[in-house]
This record gives sequence, C-alpha cells and structure tokens, in this order.
Amino acid sequence: MPPNASPTASPDTNPLLSDWTGPFGLPPFDEIEDDHFAPALDAALKAGLRAVEAIADAPEAPSFENTIEALESADALLDKVAGVFYNLASADATDAREAVQRDYAPKLSAYASEIVNNTKLFARIDTLWQNRETLNLTAEHHRVLYLTHRRFTRAGAALQGPARDRLTQVKSRLAVLGTSFTQNLLADERDWFMVLEEGGLEGLPDFLVASARAAGAEKNAGGPVITLSRSLIVPFLQYSPRRDLREKAYRAWTARGANGGETDNRAIAAEVLSLREERARLLGYDSFAAFKLETEMAGTPDAVRDLLMNVWQPARAKAEADAQVLTDMMQADGINGELEPWDWRYYSEKRRKAEHDLDEAALKPYLGLDAMIAAAFDCAHRLFGLEFEPLVIPLYHPDARAWEVTRGGRHMAIFIGDYFARSSKRSGAWCSAMRSQQKLGGEVRPIVLNICNFAKSDPALLSYDDARTLFHEFGHALHQMLSDVTYPSISGTSVARDFVELPSQLYEHWLEVPQVLETHARHVETGEAMPKDMLDRLLAAQTYDMGFQTVEYVASALVDLDFHDGPAPADPLAAEADTLARIGMPRAIGMRHATPHFAHVFAGDGYSAGYYSYMWSEVMDADAFAAFEEAGDAFDAGLAEKLETHILSAGGSREADTLYTAFRGRMPGVGALLKGRGLDKVA
Repeated sequence: MPPNASPTASPDTNPLLSDWTGPFGLPPFDEIEDDHFAPALDAALKAGLRAVEAIADAPEAPSFENTIEALESADALLDKVAGVFYNLASADATDAREAVQRDYAPKLSAYASEIVNNTKLFARIDTLWQNRETLNLTAEHHRVLYLTHRRFTRAGAALQGPARDRLTQVKSRLAVLGTSFTQNLLADERDWFMVLEEGGLEGLPDFLVASARAAGAEKNAGGPVITLSRSLIVPFLQYSPRRDLREKAYRAWTARGANGGETDNRAIAAEVLSLREERARLLGYDSFAAFKLETEMAGTPDAVRDLLMNVWQPARAKAEADAQVLTDMMQADGINGELEPWDWRYYSEKRRKAEHDLDEAALKPYLGLDAMIAAAFDCAHRLFGLEFEPLVIPLYHPDARAWEVTRGGRHMAIFIGDYFARSSKRSGAWCSAMRSQQKLGGEVRPIVLNICNFAKSDPALLSYDDARTLFHEFGHALHQMLSDVTYPSISGTSVARDFVELPSQLYEHWLEVPQVLETHARHVETGEAMPKDMLDRLLAAQTYDMGFQTVEYVASALVDLDFHDGPAPADPLAAEADTLARIGMPRAIGMRHATPHFAHVFAGDGYSAGYYSYMWSEVMDADAFAAFEEAGDAFDAGLAEKLETHILSAGGSREADTLYTAFRGRMPGVGALLKGRGLDKVA
C-alpha cells in the first residue's frame, strides 16, 4: 500500500468521492490530500466493474441504450478521480503520488483487461455490431458503436484461452514499464543541475541569469544553476561562450535515462519494444507499427515513411549547408575540429543575430507571458467569440491560474494554465482535461489544462519558441472547449493521433499574424509596441534554422517507426544508431528525443509508432491556414465557423479525413509543409 494510504476513507471523508458542489463543479483542490488518492481509485475501480457487470448480466436483449450508452457512463467515477490524480501526478509530483502511480499502473491495466475479457459484455457489443443496419442508429450512434466494437476487438476481446491470458499479462507489464520510464526520467531531470560560478555567467543575457538564479534558489544551491529544463538549457546552449560548460550541460541533457543505476531506461525500452511486438502478433499483425497505424490517417508504415523521407532529403541538405557556415564561424573563433552538437545553437544564435539582426535577449521583453496569454485569448475571441474571465479559486499549485470561458453569456469551460517549470513537474508541454465535454445524461462542460515549463522570472518573459508553444497547447485546449458531441468516447481530442495535432499546430499560425503581435507584443516595462523593424525581422526569420529543427524531429520520428516496423531490436540504442547511419544523420545534430528519454514513445502507447503525427498534421495545418490567407483575412468569420463546425466541435464523431475535407474541400499535399518550412527551394 502506498505511504499514508487510508483504506478506511469513505465518501463522507474523501473529497474525491464526494459530490463537487463548488463553483463550476471544480475539484476541491484545497481539501484533497495525497492519502485520498488510493482509496478513491479503489472505490472507482470497484464501481466501474459493478457497472460493467450489470451491463453484461442484463436480462434484456442488447440495445444501443442498455449496452453502448451504459458502457459510456460506467467509468464516470474513475474518470472523475483519475482526471484529478494523473494531472496532479504529472504537473506536481510527490513521493506519495509517484508511489500511487506505481501501485495502480497494473491495477488499472487489470481493470481494463477484465472489461475487455468479459465475454458476455463483448457478445452484447458484437450482436449490436452485426445487427447495426437494423437498429435505426443516428450517425453519431453508429460511430460510437463502431469505435466501441473496434476498441474491444483490438484489445483482444475475440481472443481465447492462453492467447487472451498472455495479452492481459503483456498489457499489465507495459503499464508498469511506462510508469517506471516516466518516473526515471523525472528523477534524472530533477536531480541534475550545474552550478554556475561567476565565470559561468559570462555572456548570458539578463533574463537567463535571472532564471538561473531562481532555479538555484529552488534547488537551495547557493547560486545560479542550469537545470535540464528546456527553458533553461536551450538558452544556455545558445548564449554561453564557455564551450566546456556547453558540452557538460548538453551531455547531461542527452544522457537523461541513460546514467546507469535505478533510473536507467535502456532495459525498459528494450522490454517495451519486445512486448509491443508480442502484443501485435497475438492480435494477428505483422508488426506493432502495422497494428498501431491501422486506425490512423496514415494507415500503413509505408505511408508514414514516404512522408518523412520526402521531408528528410531537403531538410538534411539544408542542415548540411548550415553546418558548414557554422563550422566556418567556429573556426574563425580559433576552434579547430568539427562542429559538435553543443556548438550548433551557440553559433546559430550568433548567425541569426548577424543575418536577421535578431537578438533574443532584446526580443523577450516584448513577449511577456501575460501578454502572450492575452494574445491567445484575443485570437480565440475574434475567431470563435470566446470570453475569458479570471477566477480566484483554490487550485493544486500556486503557479496555476484559472479562467471561466464563456460565449454569449453561456458557460463553455474552465481553463487552467500552469506555465512555469519546477522540479515536481515532468518536462515538456501538454494539454489535458480533468473533465471532458459530453451531453450524456445532461450538459457537461470541460475543465481543460495547459501545462508548460517556461522559466520563472519576474516579469515572466518568453522566447518566440515559448510563445509558439503557448499557442500550440491553447489550440489543443480549444479542441476541448469547443467540443459539441454527446458521448465521452468521441469528445474533444478523442481523434486519430495523426489528426489530434492539427488544431494545435494550426493555432500557432495566428501568433505570426502581424496585427496580433502589433497589438500584444509590448515591452513589459515601457508598454511600447514592438518596433516595426524588429517585428518585420522576426517574421522574416521564421524559417531560420529550419534545417536543424526538421532534421532533429524527423530523425526521431524515423527511429520510432523503425523500432516498431519489424522485429523488436534487442538493443534499441544500437538500432537507433543504425537508423541514423542509414539516413545520413548530420553529426552535429542530435535527435530531438533519444531513446532513453523518448517519453512520447516509451511512457505509454500514445505516440508509439506515431511520433510522425506532428508532421502528418503539419501537412494539414499549413494547408488549412492557407485557406485564411487565400481569403485575405486571418480572422475570416466564415472560415472560422467552418473550422469550428467541421473540426473543433466535432471531436471523433467522423473519420479525420472526412472532417478535414468538409472544412477544406480536399486533402492536402506535402507542398504547403515544405513551403512553410522554407524547404521548397532547397537543392
């Protein structure tokens, strides 16, 4: 039992199990303690199984209402409890929460398997599916029935005997390994830091020094430090003239999950890949990639590889040309030898300043966090009529902030933004929902979170990449907020993985609209607008260093695909090296996510054999924003309405290509993506 877990907690004493009667039905964060989670999860699992058993044992003949609709509601308590727990475990981990995660990973897997393996339940679902043409189903009903039957089948509901038992064991072990991978990575990120003596501060801009001092205070280090948070280490690699310190920091950053000892992820990665292959073969697929991609827009590993290689060739050519320029700059500084990965960002930043007269230290004061939040809100108002009212309510951490989202006086959502890096928060940025939109049994509006890891300072300043991240995650949030479906299983972002990034990546484009920056990019001290020549240079430089950015991403996506498209490699790091050698990875660029810290792929199944999906979605987002450009107005009301109707509000109610075609009239090609990345004219 996890530390401090209370086996006797009851609905009367456990706030997670009580009715939430506060404003907007929000969780009572100020009442929730760590020892509430385990008993609440136990109670929710038991309630879910009782509900499922009642459905399976119902004496009435199966109907959509008594089987599919009932199944949609069976997990209501578990969704409620887990929605709080897993968001807090990711955004504000404690030892107790991590213990609960480890304890409940196999329990939750066993719960899911018990439902799938309930033969009477699957018989009812299968009966409905076989008789679907006689049931007078609406389009939404048919879609939910189809997805439910597919989910059960792909989870092994049709398997029998030893194969079914083995699949249950495999899924349980994968759940344990995913939790371990995540917690190991968080531990490595939390424990490493590099103290900067006065000489180590040389050349660093004021914003970075301030952030390093704040990080040092959090670590009780007695001075400024560089941590493995991207918001600290990337600008350090950009600005520090100390090549020795850049190398030390870079090596630590890329060694996450591969430092030996209890937090080493290499053996975990190998076991995960082996178990995934076994899972796929138990279900009758040649590879895990074939299994995983069957339900995505791409459909097959070959389709994914074709896309990635069509982008890889021009991106690699651009990166190689850029590498020669940076090497010449480095050697002009008296450093002989080859350009190394810890050199690239430093010399690229110097080149950007020289060629585009852009200095991030001068730019950041115009990109205050509050101003960029206001910009994201303003675009949502102009496009979709949304209003955002700050709320003063108890939340799970002092850094978190909340707003009520309304439209025309109607409550639409609660939006929570948690923007600053801290040692209790896993790295990266993400959007999640504590409660999803649905209408089953009454109107339910969502509670949506955006989690980022920006450097904390006063005032908080963003890089342009940070601002893009903020817009990206808010695009996901809009997908949740504007959802308008009946059933939880198709709500919001419950869509194909290679479609889910379309709303987020599309929303990034509004940050590049000149009038948005003209309005909101104002100096945090003087209030003056960003000078027009700086704005022009900023927008003109949007494809700068795109060879590097594309190569580090596509390399990661190709390694992920190769991992899962064939026999599982016994040594994933050797397989990674083989892929990089085959594609001709430039030596001075590292993968965006190397295997031991590739959380997208190994922390769970979400992006496994699916990291390519950002680029698949980018093909669509480039084409979708082109529609607004063709209309001559980034805020064209008719297009915004179509975007909401056919994509943002539709959830998973139809196939992704059907939704996109309804918005744009056709599917796009790769040309818009290459043009958007400045790779369309690369020799």
